[in-house]
Amino acid sequence: MIEMGKIRILVEPPGPKAREIIERDKKVLMQSYVRWFPLVIKSGEGAIVEDVDGNRYIDMNAGIAVLSTGHRHPLVVEAIKKQLNSFLHYSLTDFYYEIAVKLAEKLTSIMPGDKVFFTNSGAESVEGAIKIARGYFEGKRPYIIAFIGAFHGRTMGALSLTASKPVHRRSFSPLLPGVIHVPYPYCFRCPYKLSYPECGLHCLEFIRRWVIGKFIPQDEIAAIIIEPIQGEGGYIPAPKEFIRELRALANEYGILLIADEIQSGMGRTGKWLAIQHYGVDPDIVTLAKGIASGLPLGAIIGREDIMRLPPGSHATTFGGNPICVAASLATIEVLENGLLGNAAKQGEYLMKRLLEMKEKYPIIGDVRGLGLMVGMELVKEDGYTPAREELREIIIGSFKRGVLIIGAGDSTLRFAPPLNISREEIDEALDVVEAEIRKVSKV
Repeated sequence: MIEMGKIRILVEPPGPKAREIIERDKKVLMQSYVRWFPLVIKSGEGAIVEDVDGNRYIDMNAGIAVLSTGHRHPLVVEAIKKQLNSFLHYSLTDFYYEIAVKLAEKLTSIMPGDKVFFTNSGAESVEGAIKIARGYFEGKRPYIIAFIGAFHGRTMGALSLTASKPVHRRSFSPLLPGVIHVPYPYCFRCPYKLSYPECGLHCLEFIRRWVIGKFIPQDEIAAIIIEPIQGEGGYIPAPKEFIRELRALANEYGILLIADEIQSGMGRTGKWLAIQHYGVDPDIVTLAKGIASGLPLGAIIGREDIMRLPPGSHATTFGGNPICVAASLATIEVLENGLLGNAAKQGEYLMKRLLEMKEKYPIIGDVRGLGLMVGMELVKEDGYTPAREELREIIIGSFKRGVLIIGAGDSTLRFAPPLNISREEIDEALDVVEAEIRKVSKV
C-alpha cells in the first residue's frame, strides 16, 4: 500500500476489477488503440483520478490534454445540467439556436478570426480546414504544406497531413494528393545537423528555396498547416522567429496559414492559443480537445473572407451540439477567471523543477514547452539516441506508484495536467516521476 498526500495505491494496478474489465474490453472492442498502461478509471475530480479498485492517482495527462478545467469542474457540470433541462440536440446544420451563437461570439472575441464552424473533434476540424482553404481558392490551389512530425488526426484527409509515426499511415494509401511535408524546426534533433540560432532558420529557407523554388508553383499552394508546439511529435515548440518568418512567407505568396491548436489551444500554454506567444495571427485556427472540458466539440475559426464555403458544401449533424456548447462556454468562463493565469504560473514552476532534474540526470536530454504543455526528452548515454525503453519503464513505474503520465514522440515524457492543478500536486507527482528516472538512470 502507498499513501502520500493525494496518491493512494491500495492494490498494485491493475487490480482484480481492472483486469476483469480489460479482458471484457479485448473481447468486444477493436484493438486498434494503444493503451499506455492498464488504467480503468472509475471517477475523477480536479487533477485526481480513482480507478475501479480504489487506487488514487495524480493526473498529469488530463485525458490527452482535454480536461482543461480538470475532472468534473462544478461550473462545467452545472452548465451541462442546465442545458440538459432545455434540449439535447437540434442540428445546427439545418436550424438555429442561440447558445451556439453565444459561443461563436465568445471565441471570436478572444481569438483571431471572425467566423466559426463547429465540429465534433480535432480531426474533423482539420478536415474542414482543408476544405475551407481549397474552397477559398476555388480549387485553383491544390497543394498544402505540412510538417514532418506533425499529428493532425487519423481520418483520411487529416491523416494525409499527419507525419508522426509510420503506423498511422501504413496500409491506408493512397491518401489525399497534393500534400508536401517539410522538416519541422526540431532544434534538439535538427534534420540538417545545424544549431539554432546560428542555423539562420535553414528549415524555413528550405521551404522557400527548395520546395517553392524547385517544384511546387507558389500560386498553387493553398495553405501551410503547423502546430506551433508539435504535440504527438514530442512537445516541440517552434522558435519564435520561425513562426514569424513563416507568416511572412505565407503573406509573400498569398498562402493561408493554418494553426493547429487542437492540443496547444484553450489556455494550455497560459494564453488562449500557443501562437499568441509568437505575436502572429493565423488565417485559420483549428480547435478541439480542451474546448469543452471533456465533451466532444471542435471548432474552426477564420477570417470572414476565408470562411465562405457555399451552403450545402460543408456541414455536420452533431457539430455544435448544445450540451457541448454549454460546457464550452462554462470552460471559457473558468479559464478566464483564473486558470489561464494558473497555467502560466504552474507551468513556470513545472519547467523549473524539470530543468533542475536535467542537471542531475544525463538521461534527460532536453526540457521544453510553454505553460502546462512541457516535454522532457530522454536519451541514451550518448546524449542523443532516444531512450525508448527507459521512457516505457518510467511511465509504467509512475503509474504503479500513483502518477498518470504518458509519452510523445520517440522518447519524450509529456506533462499536460489539468490547468487547475496545484503546486502541491505537481510536487507530489514530480517526486514520483523523479524517483522512477533515478531508478532507470541508476544514479
